[in-house]
Amino acid sequence: MPRITRVYTRTGDDGTTGLGGGQRVSKGSPRIAAYGTVDELNSLIGVAMAAGLEEELVSELSRIQNELFHLGSDLCFLEEDKDRAAVPGIEERHITNLEELMDRLSSEVPPLENFVLPGGSAGAADLHVARTCCRRAERELVKLAEQERVGAYAVRYLNRLSDALFVMARFENSRKGFQEPIWDSRA
Repeated sequence: MPRITRVYTRTGDDGTTGLGGGQRVSKGSPRIAAYGTVDELNSLIGVAMAAGLEEELVSELSRIQNELFHLGSDLCFLEEDKDRAAVPGIEERHITNLEELMDRLSSEVPPLENFVLPGGSAGAADLHVARTCCRRAERELVKLAEQERVGAYAVRYLNRLSDALFVMARFENSRKGFQEPIWDSRA
């Protein structure tokens, strides 16, 4: 566990940042864009939790926030540096947990009959915002993976997480008694 003694270091004043392995890279690099967006996603999940979500979701999202820190740590290290450091990362079990969560929550909501618009309760709307940020994080990660090696489960995890956030938004609306906004393709 890292010990943070001071927040500012001044080392990034030149537009670079340090990776876990000690390399300095541009703050505009695809790697930094990917894990920066994962950090943004984590913050948006915190906003959704602060909206007063159903306790079952808060418990799951707390676990997911921790997993997103694993993902950020995973992305902060180049693959070749991971052998020298015990780096937490995303594993198959994290993806399986998301699939099991979606199956459990989906059993409590009506089947989809049309596209759902983001909205309903405040918490569900926040979860939809987190979902769209998750999709952006996934796109950033795919761009990075086209140039450099990344963790074996990272892209799959974000793909599954965006689906899980969608299901959580539906669950939140259902539990709070909100009618889901539905896309009217004829309007």
